[in-house]
Amino acid sequence: MTLFVEPPHIQKLYRIETRLKGKSAQQKYQVRQAESLPLLNQYKAWLDKSVLHVPPKTALGKALGYSLNQWHKLVRYVDDGNLAIDNNRAERAIKPFVIGRKNWLFSNATSGANASAILYSIIETAKANGLTPFDYILHCLDHLAVSPNDVEPLLPWNMVLNRV
Repeated sequence: MTLFVEPPHIQKLYRIETRLKGKSAQQKYQVRQAESLPLLNQYKAWLDKSVLHVPPKTALGKALGYSLNQWHKLVRYVDDGNLAIDNNRAERAIKPFVIGRKNWLFSNATSGANASAILYSIIETAKANGLTPFDYILHCLDHLAVSPNDVEPLLPWNMVLNRV
């Protein structure tokens, strides 16, 4: 018995998702039920069989146990066409915050760390609102130099600047 999942098995699930890009939630649901669910059931059968032959304290045993314990979360996406197969999009969105957090560990002054956090928040807010961060900050600084107390027009959703 082989204890390794063939990469093509998981790749098949992602290939299905690639084909579903731009499709409606209902279409995604139907294809996932017809194509993805059988692949996931095969994978679950493999997990159930493999966990019986691998000591639970080994790295592979822990991975198998984790997959089985999280199974309901893994297969949830096939029940709703609005869900993604993974959380990569969310992970990419928070990556800059994680990098920033690590960089802030080296701030040796509270005021410097505070300034970095404020600037970082402004940049990420601009990105989240589809603005080019450099243009947004430049516009804010120009506006504040003339009208320091008038911040309402500077809110990202009130801006008409270059969009990313």
